[in-house]
Amino acid sequence: MAFKVNYNQQRAERNRAKQAKKDAKLREREEEVARRKAGLDPAPADTAGEPGAEAPTEHSDGTP
Repeated sequence: MAFKVNYNQQRAERNRAKQAKKDAKLREREEEVARRKAGLDPAPADTAGEPGAEAPTEHSDGTP
């Protein structure tokens, strides 16, 4: 016979996983702030994904 489902245990596991993910993300952000304040990474790394951050391309006829 299969075990009875324990919803409280499943919920606790989900909450632990969620909290661990939040803690890891917070730790990453704090490390980024520390690097920026130390002067090792003066520019944010997220500028590559922004829509206006792309380099303009020229066509073969020289027009932008």
